[in-house]
Amino acid sequence: MPNHREEQADEPTDVPRLEELESPPGSPPQNGSMSHLMELQNCVSNLSLAHEIVVNQDFRFKSSSPPKDSLEGRVAEMVHRAFWDVLREQLESSPPDHRQAVPLLREVKTMLLSLLLPAHVGLRAQLDRVLDLELIQQQVDHGALDLQRLASFIASTMAGLCAPVRDPEIRALRLLTDPVDLFREVLRVLELMKKDMVNFTLLSLRPHLAQQAVPYERAKFQELLRREPGSLDHTTSWLQRAAQEQRAALPPGPPGSDPGGRGALSPSAVLNRAYMGLLHWDPQDQRYPETVLMDRDRLDTLGHRVDLLALQAAVLLLTSAQCGGAVLSLPGFVGKLKQTTAALLEGSQAREADLKGALQAVGEQVLVLVAPALEALDGPPLSRQGQDALRGQIADLWRPSNPIRTLIGERVQGFLRATLEAGPPGRKAPPPPAVLTAQGPELEELGARFSRLVHFNRSVFGPRYAPVLRGLLFPPGGEEGEGGEVGR
Repeated sequence: MPNHREEQADEPTDVPRLEELESPPGSPPQNGSMSHLMELQNCVSNLSLAHEIVVNQDFRFKSSSPPKDSLEGRVAEMVHRAFWDVLREQLESSPPDHRQAVPLLREVKTMLLSLLLPAHVGLRAQLDRVLDLELIQQQVDHGALDLQRLASFIASTMAGLCAPVRDPEIRALRLLTDPVDLFREVLRVLELMKKDMVNFTLLSLRPHLAQQAVPYERAKFQELLRREPGSLDHTTSWLQRAAQEQRAALPPGPPGSDPGGRGALSPSAVLNRAYMGLLHWDPQDQRYPETVLMDRDRLDTLGHRVDLLALQAAVLLLTSAQCGGAVLSLPGFVGKLKQTTAALLEGSQAREADLKGALQAVGEQVLVLVAPALEALDGPPLSRQGQDALRGQIADLWRPSNPIRTLIGERVQGFLRATLEAGPPGRKAPPPPAVLTAQGPELEELGARFSRLVHFNRSVFGPRYAPVLRGLLFPPGGEEGEGGEVGR
């Protein structure tokens, strides 16, 4: 921290209806103009940034310097080097030429002023007095500029404005005697202080932004729909597919009832199933729902974590079955096994061949860990047959149809579904299943992150989902065609 310093009587209660929203009129434009595309891009960009700030608690603005090995980075480095070389040459001439120092001091003053708060009236006046650019220009013209005195004032001002994390850099800066090195470091640290100020302001405003996030995102998405009225097509298909899957998962109703138990379908259950499907979205399927697009990377990451935890739990279960449960009770054994498994499986779930190789390596490492563990228990070593069996069982986990992997996966999915059904974040979440006790903390943290994303999305887009779900589950006249189209 810087030092300155409605719902109608015949409608179900769990349809996520929040308010009526205006439907986008008209039809999509046949030919998008460049200005239309630019406006659309600007709308999406603003919406994405606001969403990222609210949803990602770790969001920070970072320096935007190009990579040093890129063309842009090399050009920037050449330009900067040329500027400092010219400045050094001028300052070392006899008499010293301070012409290049004037624009440099102007930039430093501008950056310092940008760090001031409205309450810094006296400091602002002092900056205007000491860094009076007209007076500095006159001093340059007459060869009377005291650059060292100005540098000392600038460093002292920076020390009073910077965050504590920058104190070491300010101390190092004050030890510099070469004016070129000094001002180069002044500009570098001032850039960091500007970033610190932006991030501090962001942190201070986040509670207010969170309060305004839902209406803001609704308004921005409504603006997007006005420009692109077909922007809910994939969302409609996503909900249709979830409703079909939820219907298929229900047991048949009693004789004479609606086939498939349709009357028992719950809008919330359909929506939760839709969200669960996002954790394992086919990367080749380009019909990702528009209303969740901004969270796709986060949901993909959570999906990979789900897979990793399931494989990790399966390895622990197989190890316990082959070596006895006492092995898992040894201090540190489960932690080492989890750490080893996670390291070897990281990034391997995307390709079948990678997963096979990673699981083979996991099997070998498990055997390495098991041997001293059994010895510590004064038990017999694992037989050759037992080693081969454990190695083979772990290697076979690459198959999605593997019964152990399927069982663990169902337990993880069930836990996440129960977390969503528990309600908004903050309510008591269900405990992890017994088979996932070792993964409990990681699973609870994953469930909490998933729940936050889902409930924020429902808060924003509930009014968009409600008419689609009503059309799917409660069609006019009580008839609903299997897989029927939803009005778009």
